[in-house]
Amino acid sequence: MSVIDELFSSNPYSLSASRKNKLLVSELNELTSFHYSNCEPYNKILTNFGYKPKKRIKAIADFPFLPVRLFKTHKIQSIPDTEVLKVLTSSGTTSQVVSKIALNRETATYQVKALANIVTSFIGHKRYPMIIVDSDSILKNKSNLNARGAGLVGLSNFGRNHLYALDENMNLKKEELIAFAEKFGNEPVLIFGFTFMIWQYFLGECKKHGVNIKFPYGVLIHSGGWKKLIEISVSNKIFKSELSSYFWIDKIYNFYGMVEQVGSIYMECEHGYLHTPNYAEIIIRDYHDWSPLPHGKKGIIQTLSLLPRSYPGHSLLTEDIGHTVGTDNCRCGRKGTYFLVEGRIPKAEVRGCSDTHAESLTIFNQ
Repeated sequence: MSVIDELFSSNPYSLSASRKNKLLVSELNELTSFHYSNCEPYNKILTNFGYKPKKRIKAIADFPFLPVRLFKTHKIQSIPDTEVLKVLTSSGTTSQVVSKIALNRETATYQVKALANIVTSFIGHKRYPMIIVDSDSILKNKSNLNARGAGLVGLSNFGRNHLYALDENMNLKKEELIAFAEKFGNEPVLIFGFTFMIWQYFLGECKKHGVNIKFPYGVLIHSGGWKKLIEISVSNKIFKSELSSYFWIDKIYNFYGMVEQVGSIYMECEHGYLHTPNYAEIIIRDYHDWSPLPHGKKGIIQTLSLLPRSYPGHSLLTEDIGHTVGTDNCRCGRKGTYFLVEGRIPKAEVRGCSDTHAESLTIFNQ
C-alpha cells in the first residue's frame, strides 16, 4: 500500500505537525522530481530557478511553486495525451481564459478518495437524501467538466434520492422541492451548492415564493467565491444565520478549494476555521519577497497537495489572500494547520464558481 493510500485509510486530521511535515517533504520531493522529468514546461521553469533534481528539498516552504494563472496560458501536464481520462476547467465567464487540468486515472482516483476521506469525517459514511442547488444540465459532458460541474459530481456521491433544485434556466423547482421536504424533512438531509447560488436561487427564491420547508436534521455544504455576497454585505456569519433560521438547518460547512487541486479541499470546522488534511498544506507568502509568514500575518496563499500525479499542481501559488491561525491546537480537535481566506489579490479575475456565475449574469444583462 502506498503512503497516500495509507493516509486515506485514517482520519484526515490525525497527524501532528512534526509527523506531517516529515511525510509531506518526502512525498513532495518525489512528486517534484517526477514532474520535472515528465513535464517539459515545468522542467524549464525549475531549471531557470536553479532546481537540482538530485538535491533533496528539506523544508515544505522551500518547494518551488507555480502560479495558478499559468494553467490558463500553457498546456502543463506530465502524461501523454493518450493517458488523459478527463479534462477539468476552471470556472470563468465568457471573457476569461480558463485553466485546463488533465487527469489520468490515478489522479482522478486519488481525488475521489481524498474528497470522500475529508467529507465523511464531517458527515459520516451514510448516504442521505440530497438536494443539489443547481441544474443537472451542467453535467452533459462529464469528460470535460468545469469546476462547478466537477464539484457537483464529486459531492453528489455522498447522497441519494438526488433532487437538482434548479431547472436549466436557474428557476427553483418549487413543487419538487416541497415534495422532497414532505418525504425526507424529518430525517437527515444533505444539501450542497455554491455559495452565491444557495443565497440567491435557494434561500432567496424560497422566501420570494413563500416556500416554507424545514430540514432540522439537515447538513449544508457549500463553496465558491464570496465576492458577490461581500458586495451586498453578506458575511459568512450572516449567511449561516439566515440559512439556519429559515430552513432550521443544524450544520453548515463551507470549504475552500480550486480545480487546479481538486480533491484537496479545506473544510470549515465548527469554529469557523478552514483545516488542512494530512495530504495537503498551505503556506502564507509575503507578496513583497515571497517569504513564508507566521500565524496571523496576511499574505498570498500557497497550497501544496500530494494528489496531482498527471500534472505539476502539487505546489501552487493562488490568487487568494489569507492568514494561518494556528497548528494542531484548534478547539475542534483536528490537527494540522488551520486558516482563514480573506479575499482575492487586487485585480485578480473572478474565479469562484458562485462568483463567475453571478458575473456571467451581469455580463449577459448589460
